[in-house]
Amino acid sequence: MASYLQIADDEKGHELDLFCVPRHYENDLEKVIIPHGLIMDRTERLARDIIRDMGGHHIVALCVLKGGYKFFADLLDYIKALNQNSDKSVPLTVDFIRVKSYCNDKSTNSVKVIGGDELSSLSGKNVLIVEDIVETGRTMQTLLSLLSECNPKMVKVVSLLVKRTPRSSGYRPDYIGFEVPDAFLVGYALDYNEYFRDLSHICILNDQAKEKYKV
Repeated sequence: MASYLQIADDEKGHELDLFCVPRHYENDLEKVIIPHGLIMDRTERLARDIIRDMGGHHIVALCVLKGGYKFFADLLDYIKALNQNSDKSVPLTVDFIRVKSYCNDKSTNSVKVIGGDELSSLSGKNVLIVEDIVETGRTMQTLLSLLSECNPKMVKVVSLLVKRTPRSSGYRPDYIGFEVPDAFLVGYALDYNEYFRDLSHICILNDQAKEKYKV
């Protein structure tokens, strides 16, 4: 069972004016729910857990784009630091895949995987899938199903966030940063129709912004 830091449903969060938030987003957010510094500390610990469990094996870190890119980069920086400063190190290579399952703030029933033709190169490899958020779990289950057809040696999944939602399929990643309420979250590369990726903290989007940036 993966350990994680739980953000409660009644978490009051933090006022926006306590943090550096881009002015163009100030009226679009309810509150900061996970400050950037806390994200970084938790990511550092996840890196240590991954090295503990997968160290000694060549790992292919598979980034799920677009939302996962920031977490992916920071996680790999911490793994690299551990490689340089400890007796136990692990060879690391990277690959990328894009998965799309959202339109506006609604998860669609269809999951689009872009780059899946290249998954065959992961045959016999130890794969670490790096994801930003698991909500219903269906997107990740689809990706894992596709990946299993390529016969990797080992597959582990790390997700920065897992959402508590009645729509969940019950899937849980191997490594979890935070368990979060069933709210629409943006920031730290989590987007709403491509906006808010340039926000350092993870915040709750307000209803006016959902209309403002709707496509």
